[in-house]
Amino acid sequence: MKPDRMTEKERLAALLKRQPVDRVTFDTTSHVFAAAMVGCSKVDIYADPEKAFWAKYRTQEMFGAIERIHYHGGAFPVREFGGEVKMPTSEYAMAVSLLRPAVQSEGDVWKLEVPDVKKAGMLPSIMRFSQLQEEYGLPIYFMSGAILTIVGQITGVEAMCRWMLKKPELVHRLCRIVTDFLVAIAEYWVNTFGPERLLPGTGAPTEANQIISPKQFEEFFLPYQKEVHEKLFALGIKHIFTHICGEQNLNLPYWAQLPMGDPGIISFGHEVDLETASRYFPNDIIQGNVEPAIIQTGTPEEVYELSRICIEKGKNHPGGFILSPGCEMPANAPAYKVWMMRKAINDFGWYE
Repeated sequence: MKPDRMTEKERLAALLKRQPVDRVTFDTTSHVFAAAMVGCSKVDIYADPEKAFWAKYRTQEMFGAIERIHYHGGAFPVREFGGEVKMPTSEYAMAVSLLRPAVQSEGDVWKLEVPDVKKAGMLPSIMRFSQLQEEYGLPIYFMSGAILTIVGQITGVEAMCRWMLKKPELVHRLCRIVTDFLVAIAEYWVNTFGPERLLPGTGAPTEANQIISPKQFEEFFLPYQKEVHEKLFALGIKHIFTHICGEQNLNLPYWAQLPMGDPGIISFGHEVDLETASRYFPNDIIQGNVEPAIIQTGTPEEVYELSRICIEKGKNHPGGFILSPGCEMPANAPAYKVWMMRKAINDFGWYE
């Protein structure tokens, strides 16, 4: 490996200031994979913010990856609104899953209220994770959230989709509550840490076109998400990390209408070509998007080649580029294949 001429802290700072960097930046985007790398249990990576912090920090350090790590306790915000989750205790479970949604009837929708963001669910644990980030000089994460992904955790995705068609007023009511909830979280974090080092994150799997149509995206997601982003920026926050998960090519014209930051960091599933992403978001940092299934089941040479293709497509994006999986790093990904992604950066990702 060639020796780096910048630290990861310097590299991220330069990207966020639209300044040159020495090489393409790397992000493992790992949860359970990070647990495996340091001998932490997959339950603790979700339940224990301190163990999660050190697992993710050390995994990023091991692979020479960016210091952007995040934590939300899993299945956010099921518990925050009073629902129940199932922890990944079985052999094949790798994530926290929805067990009982908070909203189980139409009547529940009208009774639902914004919870206390200082006490509800995993928010105290997320705050502890943020405190560790502040202590160790990292960007400070909180969940800025994708509106319909969060509504789907409150109701169950099936109920949400059915109500979109038959009772849209219910979904609009839920979107309003979620919007107010996300803004309240942002206000709490800004009041605690100030806005300068905050780097909130959004993951948007339920917004994918495998689940909703572009028309539904425009009606139920776009106006509420735009309000969240605008209010976060009004609080002084400068950047938002957004993962546009899955097949969302038909949604990209609407995503491009959202303010993402100065710049934002936008990650894409492997379904979106990075050259397409670059055209829609020329002024933002784009991130991605090696197919996770190939990282887990393909050969090291396939991972290396897909990484090379991503680097060559993303490297010259005017807003800056970060190489990563197209979603969370697979829990059982062999470490050598992840190292092959880093090797591809060494071989093809230098700017100097």
